Amino acid sequence: MTSDRGLRHSAGVSWREAVGGRLTTPAEALRRVRPGDTVAVAPYTSTPLTLCRALHARRHELTNVRIEHGAGLFAWDAEGAAGGEPFTVVTNYATTADRVGVNAGRVEYLPVSHWHADAMAPGFNVEPDVYLLPVSPPDAQGRVSFGTGAWFSPALCRGARSVIGEVHEDFVRLGGDSWAPVERFTHLVPAEGATAGAPPPPRSKEETAATEVICTLVAHELVRDRDTLQIGVGTVSAALGLYLDHRHDLGVQSEAITAGIPELVRREVVTGRHKTLHPGVVVGSFAIDLSPADLAFIDGHPAFALYGFGTTDDVTHLVRERNLTAVNNALLVDLTGQVASEGIGSSIWSGAGGQTAFAIAAAYAPGGRAIFVLPSTHRVKGALRSRIVAALEPATVVTVPRGLVDYVVTEHGIARLRGKTLRERVSELIAVAHPDFRAELRAEARRLHHV
Repeated sequence: MTSDRGLRHSAGVSWREAVGGRLTTPAEALRRVRPGDTVAVAPYTSTPLTLCRALHARRHELTNVRIEHGAGLFAWDAEGAAGGEPFTVVTNYATTADRVGVNAGRVEYLPVSHWHADAMAPGFNVEPDVYLLPVSPPDAQGRVSFGTGAWFSPALCRGARSVIGEVHEDFVRLGGDSWAPVERFTHLVPAEGATAGAPPPPRSKEETAATEVICTLVAHELVRDRDTLQIGVGTVSAALGLYLDHRHDLGVQSEAITAGIPELVRREVVTGRHKTLHPGVVVGSFAIDLSPADLAFIDGHPAFALYGFGTTDDVTHLVRERNLTAVNNALLVDLTGQVASEGIGSSIWSGAGGQTAFAIAAAYAPGGRAIFVLPSTHRVKGALRSRIVAALEPATVVTVPRGLVDYVVTEHGIARLRGKTLRERVSELIAVAHPDFRAELRAEARRLHHV
């Protein structure tokens, strides 16, 4: 791998000259979309905003267009009109850009918990009419990089009828299945700005303190030397990489490469020497919340590789990994150990992502563990509420069944659930609940579970 970011070409030819007739304007590129088409769009922080704006500008010219944009960070529903005319928007993960539309029924929500290599999630098209994604300029071999997010691009670049790339000259290049030949692109469009950002929500002083305690507990009590980690993107779990510098020979086999991981590679804390899958390589489908220095470090570095989301989250692959330790956020946990991470009641907050898949994999992988982290409380309209609950509110979706939950960690300690009876689980979980709610939880446990 080189780190020239694709700007060098033989005989001094610029990338714009090298792509020839593929280079065009956003408006012209999006003329490829016709009434009745299915348009797939790269997810989350890989959302190609220049192309999204150009397609949205055509909304009154098009009918019956289906937009498949998982974890999208573009406000297709900005006018409150999605969900029929002119676009039907489908997502598998609600975000700040579409959460209101999802809960109002204007954006279609597709529950997805299982993934397969070289395939799209059930309900998404692996051969859409048009695929929109951000890419680097082509390198001297005529290959463009997917930057910090492979996501579904490997499969969709192979399957889509037309592929339109938004070119970002500052994109990093990583190994794995994170590039495509320029010949696969119908059009390339210079980016008019950065891709969408997803900065972590600001934490209150209470949340910051809870995160520090929780990550310290997980790092010192539950993560072991030679473990292979999956770290989720939640506000608590994503910070874990900053607390692991005392460990040795860790590996990373994840969907997300999170903050702290590049520094652990620098310090040779993360070596991947004991990994089964891709030994010596940090594997993810996307990188998030990395500093400019971290991005410069991973650019072209042979110890980092991105693969399609279906590949990184395929349970049939993951169960082969020894000591797979999956650490993910939860919104709520009930007293039997059921984890709710997608929403509360009928209100959808996010999605399952890969959380269910990694919990299953950790249950079957030799030495695997599934760890769920959350502050013991949150505030709802100013009132303090417990996140450890006697029972999940009606209509709340169970993201991970209790039988797959090994540990639940709050700032009050570690609940060890694997192999525990219902009575023992209730006791463990009440012990890590906020003290102000323990008496109420004990009373509800007697009423609901006779324990």
